[in-house]
Amino acid sequence: MANRLDGKTAVVFGVASDTSIAWAIAQELAAQGAKIILGYQFRYHSRVKDLAPTLPNLVAYTRCDIMKDDEAQAFFGGLKTPIDIVVHAIAFAPATAFQGRLVDTTQDDFSLALQVSAHSLTKIMKHSAPLMTNGGSAIALTYLGGQRVCTNYKLMGVAKAALEAYVRELAMDLGPQKIRVNAISAGPIKTLAASGISDFDLMLDYNKSVAPLRDNVTQQDVAKCAAFLGSDDAKMITGQTIFVDAGYSIVGVPPLA
Repeated sequence: MANRLDGKTAVVFGVASDTSIAWAIAQELAAQGAKIILGYQFRYHSRVKDLAPTLPNLVAYTRCDIMKDDEAQAFFGGLKTPIDIVVHAIAFAPATAFQGRLVDTTQDDFSLALQVSAHSLTKIMKHSAPLMTNGGSAIALTYLGGQRVCTNYKLMGVAKAALEAYVRELAMDLGPQKIRVNAISAGPIKTLAASGISDFDLMLDYNKSVAPLRDNVTQQDVAKCAAFLGSDDAKMITGQTIFVDAGYSIVGVPPLA
């Protein structure tokens, strides 16, 4: 029986460690038949060079800080094959953005968080779209903080809101080329990035106690949704933010006793 993603090539941005959601997605896409190209920041090189060769359908892993135009041009200029799936798992805000009150956010912190966490999707798609000659699927990763206030998420919530708006706008912009753009809003998962959020373990415990399925999601849960969105089974889904969060996002007032 053929795999769902046989014959497709996926470019995955954002692998930082073996706990990265991006890494789980790369593994799942490969397991379902896709060829994988990884783009990563140089500071994660030592980790990626150990992880990448374990992928069964690895084509290449190449340094690419999408915010540096020279690296972006070199990365995409080096791709010799059409691509079908693009995964954007990039987010960053300075530590100072999580300290103090939101009203104290500096212009520099705001600009950096929004550029890296949201505008980077547009930069990636500007380079990717000409290579997606058969159409395809772009998938971004977001979080509930982009739609609701989530304690200690602060400026990153603003950045994720901008990312989700970009998903909708890009879906309209790229739709005539048969390129779909969607976001996955994952429940809280313990990753390298999450380590910068205060009281994250308490968030995990609360999420598990309140979510309808009474459980926390894993990187693999998100990866399976990404594989579906990357497949032809999702060919009529675009511009959506899909929650993979054990149902937490539907809850208003949880059981009080």
